[in-house]
This record gives sequence, C-alpha cells and structure tokens, in this order.
Amino acid sequence: MASLAYGGTPSVPVIIKTAERANIQQLATSLGGTVVDWIPEADTYLLNVTNVPALQSSLLAGIEWAEPNVVVSLDPIYLQGIVGLPAGKASHWYLQQPAWQMIQADEAQQVSSGQGTIVADINSAVDASHPAIAGHLVGGYDFVANKPAGAAALDQSSASFMDQSSASFMDQSSASFMDQSSASFMDQSSASFMDATGTAYAHGTLCVGIIAAMAPQSMIMPLRVFDEQGRADTFTIAKAIRYAAKNGSQVINMSFGTLSPSNALKSAVEFAQKSGAILVASAGNHNTNQPQYPAALSGVIAVAATDLMDRKASFSNYGGSVFTDAPGDKIFSAFPGNLYAVVSGTSFSAPAVAAIAGLIRNQRASHIDDIIVRASVNIDAKNPNYAGQLGHGRINALSAVKQK
Repeated sequence: MASLAYGGTPSVPVIIKTAERANIQQLATSLGGTVVDWIPEADTYLLNVTNVPALQSSLLAGIEWAEPNVVVSLDPIYLQGIVGLPAGKASHWYLQQPAWQMIQADEAQQVSSGQGTIVADINSAVDASHPAIAGHLVGGYDFVANKPAGAAALDQSSASFMDQSSASFMDQSSASFMDQSSASFMDQSSASFMDATGTAYAHGTLCVGIIAAMAPQSMIMPLRVFDEQGRADTFTIAKAIRYAAKNGSQVINMSFGTLSPSNALKSAVEFAQKSGAILVASAGNHNTNQPQYPAALSGVIAVAATDLMDRKASFSNYGGSVFTDAPGDKIFSAFPGNLYAVVSGTSFSAPAVAAIAGLIRNQRASHIDDIIVRASVNIDAKNPNYAGQLGHGRINALSAVKQK
C-alpha cells in the first residue's frame, strides 16, 4: 500500500471495500479517520484517514481492499469554430455532417430511432435549454451539487485526464459541410482555449448533443460528476455508474478516463453489466496503446476515433483494449448558448457508439456488443501501422440496426 503515502498529508481520502458485516466505524477509528460517503449495496466507503501507516503495513481485518480517491480532470477544449443555428435548419441539422453520413446515421433512424431506451451520460453540466437537447432529457442527478461535506480527492492530475483532444484542430478551409459565409466561423486568431468553467460546461452539452441527434427518440439521463473546474473523482464516478444502472439506463456513456486502475470503478462497471446495461467509453486522446479506465475494463465498449478517410485520428489511442471505432475528428455538435461547435476527440466518438447501442437496444435486449462487432467495417487496410489495434473496425449505424 505504498501508494497511499503522500508526503505527510494529514488527511488522505481513501476508498475502502469492507468485508460483509464489518464495523465501518471501528475501522475508521483505527485509521484515525471519518466516514465521508458510502455505497451501501457495495460495502464501499470514502474515508478521510490520518493513520496511513495502518494501511501501508497491512490491510486491517475487515478491509478487502483500499485505494486512493483519485482526481479525474477535464482537459481544455480548443474550439476551431462556433456557429449559430443556420437559417432554415432544424436544431439537429448536424445529423447530416460528413462524419455521420459515412456511418449512415440518418438512414439508421428509418429503422430504429431508439424509442423506449434510456442512455445515461456521465459528464459535466448540460445546457438543457439548447434546442437540440430540450425534450430529450429524463431526470438525472447532480453529484456535484449533492456532494457530501468533507468529500475530497487526491490530486493526481498528471495521471488522469478527460479524453478531449487539444491537439487536433479543424482547418477552416476544409469545412465544406457548411458554407463559410453563412456559418460565421470564428477565425483561428480569435479562437482560444476556454477557461475551466467553459470547458466543463461545454463537454457535457457536446456529448449529449451527439446522442440526441443520433438516437432522437431515446431519453438521455444527464449525470453530472464534473464540477465547474472540470474535476471529478473515482468514488463519485463509481456512484454515478451505479446510479445509472439502478435507475433504468440501458446504455451508459463515459467520455472520460484515467490512467489509474480502480477497484471502485471496476466494481461499479460489473454492477451495471449485471443489470443489463451496455457501457461505452472513450479510448483516449494521447496516441498511445496505454489503456485508460474505465474503457479498458472487461466488457466495456472502448471506442477509438477515426477521420473522414477511415484513418485513425492522429490523437486517438489504440491497442488491445479498443473494441470499435467511430468518427471523432471535426465533429459538429450542440454548444452552450444555443450555439454549435466543431470539436475533435474520442470523447465524441464514444457517444456516437452509445447512441447506436441505444438504437439497437430498441430492437433487442441482449447481445448488443455482438451486433456492433458484425456492423463494424474493417479499416486495417487504411491503417497499416495499426492493424489489429483498432478493435473490430469502424461502426456503421445502418448495418447495426439491420442485423438479424
């Protein structure tokens, strides 16, 4: 348990899993700590402890495992373009964007629109009044506003990240999807990194906007775990996964990741899977085969990003944990304030696959991952340097909903 030694920190936030019928108050006292929060059905607790050596030397009787409550942070978002609603266009006009034409997202809706499916999105705050999102939301939960007093997380920002590409920009000259004169794109000199508040707020809106457009008759459950500074922690994320599963979500989208393996996340994912939920997560944006979590956990559909040529996006992770791929380069989606934006990242590939899973779930209750496999187009020939490292290939929405 050497990883729990943090340079003499007087109070360390620790997640522990107790044995059945263990006395949590006695354990907390032994650790010189207090119970801050808990997940009753999982015998899992968040403690602030001062007696770290007791955990370092050996686990106390009654504790099955212990781990630090690690911070997971959003990266800044670089916005190449922001547009208003184009004249004469419906709020979901961006369904016709080239990336989604490639996967036949519009045609898929003629077969299934996702009616009766609840897709949870674990993310930051969402602009619920946005015209592309209003009417698509079902009651969620704000874990930030309802966070218990004293809850804290260990800052390991160097080892945890949101998969939001800050290195992939859209060249204005390539934005043939919309006429530039009517799109009112920001010129590149005026585009800048958003502050933390804007980053956190935009991320949730962008992801939900993708699900709303691609699975328009599904209902989206927004679960806010990332605060105004774009920060969350593994314990709160684990609670949100369990909340989604217990409250009827058939699909759960997770556009975030951390390099730190977590028993709390693993346990929550297994709980959701046993409830029948399909879990989708972004593979990461660091152009590496190093796994990130929860995408790398068993049974999670890890999604890498491709471009309009079916090539791995320059920023996208790859490797053995990738299950499938979806367009994630130069993606249009909803942006706070009744606007729309162009963004890149596996954060935006994952909700596309979650939406497709919602379309399939409208048709059948099981074997959805098998359908996604059969509906994926092998793109190894276009990615010779990544052959065998992009999962089953790039998803096709129409093929997925037409599978028997």
